[in-house]
Amino acid sequence: MRLLTEAEPDGQEFSLSEVWAKKYVDDLRYQDQVLTSLEQSKAKTDVSKSLLDAMRSVSASAWHKTESLLAHEVRRHQIRRDLIDPWAISKDVHQVYEAALDAYANNITPQRFSVEASKKLGTIRAAHTATDPRVIGFVSMQFHYCGQMLTQRAPESEQRALQDFFKVVDDQLYMPLHRAYEAAANYDYDHPRLKTLRLALPAITTIAHSIVDRVARVYPNYATYTGQLTSEAVRVSSVRDVEMFQIYLWTCVLENNIGAIAQELFPLCVMLYPTLRVDWELVRLMASLLHQEINRCVGSDNMQYCEPYCRALFEMFSPEIFPATL
Repeated sequence: MRLLTEAEPDGQEFSLSEVWAKKYVDDLRYQDQVLTSLEQSKAKTDVSKSLLDAMRSVSASAWHKTESLLAHEVRRHQIRRDLIDPWAISKDVHQVYEAALDAYANNITPQRFSVEASKKLGTIRAAHTATDPRVIGFVSMQFHYCGQMLTQRAPESEQRALQDFFKVVDDQLYMPLHRAYEAAANYDYDHPRLKTLRLALPAITTIAHSIVDRVARVYPNYATYTGQLTSEAVRVSSVRDVEMFQIYLWTCVLENNIGAIAQELFPLCVMLYPTLRVDWELVRLMASLLHQEINRCVGSDNMQYCEPYCRALFEMFSPEIFPATL
């Protein structure tokens, strides 16, 4: 027997008891969401504190790994040892990862953290490359291994979220983003070089994933220092590297000279890739595919601005310079 009824807009009737029951259950669901959110927030705070407490030992382990990989290359490339200051680098590492963990714990998005951290990371990059751009290879590897080791210490349920923040750090250190920003500031908004860049920028990550997939299909059994091309760790680093090549390429387009590639990217590759067991044939294939993808993205009319630098990339890593070993 219905004692009271309420009508929905579509005419369907519910007894007051049913309406009340629905409201009560909805309130419980909302409270469950609140409690879950509080628990997650507390969990993030606990994870952040735990990882920050581990920073000193993680930084020391990352330094040992970086040194063991690059000590020979530093001597071989005659990089001045005084330019690689372990105390200054450790201080930078601690400040940057403290900020990243704080952003993670306070539910700041990785995108927002990228904006907030950009100036600091740009300053760090500029300071370490002021005398010798190759030093950034040592610095960025130290940061990279710190991020990897911190991720491994985190609960598995939080690792993906942390990786998004640590990728921001990797990207900003490996890529000459501020140099590109400064070069772009010299152009009027409608300049054709800037228009071409605006066509390409949204596709940078898509292009990187496509190229990494294609290279892995061509060399399905190839393994680098870290693992096979299809492994998650190698894939993440490979995507970052293809994005990095694109940023260097666009920096050259904006600066209208080959300096960024010739003086920084090429020496970095020569120093890092043999150590990481990345064969030059992989780099050549990547450069060739990059040329195709950029042409498809910006169109033949705009390709005139990119063509000299795409060609230079391929020529620098040609078989005449680096014989094939695959």
